[in-house]
This record gives sequence, C-alpha cells and structure tokens, in this order.
Amino acid sequence: MSRDMQGQPDIVIIGSGIGGATVAAGLAGSGASILILEAGGRIEDRPENRDQRAIFQRGHFRPKELWYETDGTGFNPGNYYNVGGNSKFYGAVLVRYRAEDFMEMAHLDGVSPAWPFPYEELEPWYSMAEQMYQVRGALDEDPIEPPHSVPYAFPPVPDEPAIAKVRGRLKKSGVHPYSLPLGVDIDRWLAKAKTPWDAHPNCNDGKMDAETVGLALALQHTNVTLQTGARVTRLETATDGGRIETIHYMHGGAHHKVSPKLVILAAGAVQSAVLLLRSANARHPSGLANSSDQVGRNFMNHNSSAVIAMAPWYRNDSIYQKTFGFNDFYLSDGEGGPPLGNVQLLGRISGKILKANMPSMPEWLLDRVAAHAIDFYAMSEDLPHPDSRVMVDGDRIVLQWVRSNWQAHRDLVAKLKAVLRRAGFPVVLSRAFDKRTPSHQCGTVRIGNDPESAPLDVYCRAFDHPNLFVVDASFLPTSAAVNPALTIAAQALRVAEHISGKDLAS
Repeated sequence: MSRDMQGQPDIVIIGSGIGGATVAAGLAGSGASILILEAGGRIEDRPENRDQRAIFQRGHFRPKELWYETDGTGFNPGNYYNVGGNSKFYGAVLVRYRAEDFMEMAHLDGVSPAWPFPYEELEPWYSMAEQMYQVRGALDEDPIEPPHSVPYAFPPVPDEPAIAKVRGRLKKSGVHPYSLPLGVDIDRWLAKAKTPWDAHPNCNDGKMDAETVGLALALQHTNVTLQTGARVTRLETATDGGRIETIHYMHGGAHHKVSPKLVILAAGAVQSAVLLLRSANARHPSGLANSSDQVGRNFMNHNSSAVIAMAPWYRNDSIYQKTFGFNDFYLSDGEGGPPLGNVQLLGRISGKILKANMPSMPEWLLDRVAAHAIDFYAMSEDLPHPDSRVMVDGDRIVLQWVRSNWQAHRDLVAKLKAVLRRAGFPVVLSRAFDKRTPSHQCGTVRIGNDPESAPLDVYCRAFDHPNLFVVDASFLPTSAAVNPALTIAAQALRVAEHISGKDLAS
C-alpha cells in the first residue's frame, strides 16, 4: 500500500510534538506516505534562545493568543506552536509513570481511575522510547521505580558540586533523592551557552525533544514530509459520519485539503479537543469522536508549585541544577496517608528569571538572593473530572479548569518545606503555578475500554471513526504526578506498531 505523495498521502499526522513526532518515527519504516501538518515553524538559532530577559521578562517566545474563562475573562495560556511543540521548551524529564499509576488509586480528594491496561503492557515501549530519546538515568535509586526490562543507555547527567551537597543533605534528612532521567546531552548544551535547559528553547543544542529526535528520525525516510505553517481548521467525515474523509487546513493564506487513508491527531490536549469539537456536523452535532460526550472533558493540569530554599551558608554556583528528585511522598504522605506527589529540582533560577515575577525588585538584589537559593518543583496529581473541560464558543477556546486534589498539593509543599528546613535551609518560600503556566495538560480525549465513557480505544483509535487516532497528551486517562512526555512517546510507539500491523496491512 502506498499512494503517491504528490497525490494523497496514506497518513496525515496533525502536530509535531512528542506524540506526533514519535508516532511518525514509528511509522516511517512502514513505507506508507506520511504528511505531517504543523501549524508553527522551526525555532531559529537566535540570541534570544538563551537570553533570560527575552524569555522570561519580555515573553519573546510566548504566543500572543487568548483563551477564555467561562465568565468571558481572557488569559494568555502560554502554550507554544512550533515544530516540536512544547517539548522545545520542556525540562527534558523523561520519566515513567509508576506501576501503581496504572491502577486505581485513592487520593485525598477522590479516586484516580485505573488505566485500561497495566504498566506491564507499556513497559517494552517505555524501554524503546528511552533508547530513542537517549535518556540519561540510573536505576535502583528511587525505591518506587517500576521494573525496567532494558537499562538506561547513558549514565545520569551529573550533579554540579553545589547540587551534590544538597542531595547529600537530603539523604541525611531521611529522603531518597534519585537521578532524574533526562534527555539532555549536557556537554552539547553547555557548549552553546552556560544556561539551564528548562524553559529555554532548543535549536539542536543537545536537548532530546520531539523535533531533534522523533521528527529527525522520521524525516530520514523519503516517504515522510513535513509541512510547516499548516493550521488545520476542520475534519470532514464521509456522508455516513464514519471515516474521516478530508482534512481542511490553511497554508500561505490559502485553503487546502487532503484526503488520507488514516488521520493521526496530535495537536495537544487542548487543540486536539478543540479541533474535534469544531468539526461537528449533522451526524455528529456535539463534535467528532464524541458519542460518549467526553471530548474536551476530564482536562487535567498538574497542581504544581515552585519552592525556593535559602540559607546564608549555601552558595549555589550551579548552571543547570535540574538533576535529581524524590518520591518519598508519592504513594503516600509518608505516614500511611494518601498520595501527595513528586518533588524534583527546577532549572536554575536567576535574578533575570525572578524579576519576571517581581518587577519592582532590582535585578542585582535578586541575583544575590538566587546565589544562596536552590529551587524545587512540587507536583501533585490532578484528578479527572467531567466538568473540568475545554469548550469552544465560536472562535474562542473556553477553558473551565476544575482544580482537584489541591489540599494534597498543599500538604506536599508543607512536607517539602519541612524536609528542606531539616536539611539546613531556614527560609523556604513557595509559589503556585496557575493556568497561564501549562503544567502537563492532558486527558481531554481519553482512552478506555467502553465507548460509552471514552472517545478512544486502548490503541488511541476513535470508537466513532475507524481511521482516526489521537496520539498526544489528550489520550492520558490520568495525569499521575510525574512529567508525561515519556509515557506519550511510549504509547505513540505502541500505536505505531499496531497501525503498521493492522491498518497498513489491510
């Protein structure tokens, strides 16, 4: 099977983030003609890429768009549109969900439901994704690390001396720091400029993101084509409402359409749901893939806070900092109570970064504060809820985020502060992130076994449309309390293998 790319491609993938790029890499060797439609362009190699004033104070890369609250209040959401998606700016933490995250888990504020399959089903694909994304890590440091069938191919990114000192103090205080699994070639990254990588855009500087890994692997094959600046506006079904027949998109100011055999939607947890809702027709008045009425629902966004610990004795001269985390409060609160979440280092905070949130403070003073501080990221699970949802109102995207499990997150921050004080930091401050900071948005087009309660089956195929797959953070049935990129990549490889063996053979 292969139609001429000059005619109609076999497969169109909408979006080039972790999901879209990885599924493209997984399908590239099939021989099918594949067209990737990406709304944005490539990030250029410019001085602003490592300019923290440009990134954090001036919002140089932040898209100029508004989403809306249900009361009509607009806000800038901070999602990125470019080749590689949000992974161009991510912290490169490529960590597995814990095995328990695939099971039903009781939390302080409700129940996190079980996945439609166990951890063991995804484990081989986790291993494959770790190898593909060249993850640096170490086993046997985290007591709740799930089983790995394949070891990491590279040792962990090393702690800088100032960070190693804090890791040692935390061990003595009774917690179990582990090396974060990272997709970063640290020597390449630092050769460009001495900055952190977290929240800094990557232009082939050593960060393993969707563009530099998944997409690069896919584009080694002549049957794969990338079209940038192509914004998909609508999916059109056949007259019977079944298969997706036509993709409509704008490129260069003109309307285009394409009719592939398979459609893989990977535009992100918000935009994928928005496209399905906006593609409503007479057969599907509430949107495509939505006979369950779950498209756009169950939106999740991690409860997260920055926690900064300071001490006059501590001198933090690190550059990148983000090398360890701990899960002592992940499966319980440490005292037999409900789960609280994950703790990991943030990228190194500087005076330039702090000034973005404290504009009245002089930058030199903030630099002095940062020199005696170390910065952590506390992350707790947001539970799926049908009223937490993405909606459309004409051209507007409306986000109704019903934040859940917030008390558990407050408890996690309190536990972290106590740990840091025991480790010798007398001043510990925290600041919660709000919806302007996307904290791993997911869940809006979830997988499941029952078409009455989920839009997608366990291979991310829409129950309502046999040739439509949704392969991005939308499919996640739970947010867990760890970074989702590796789980998305693993499922993308699993889906690619399924498509290659089933759909492309027919």
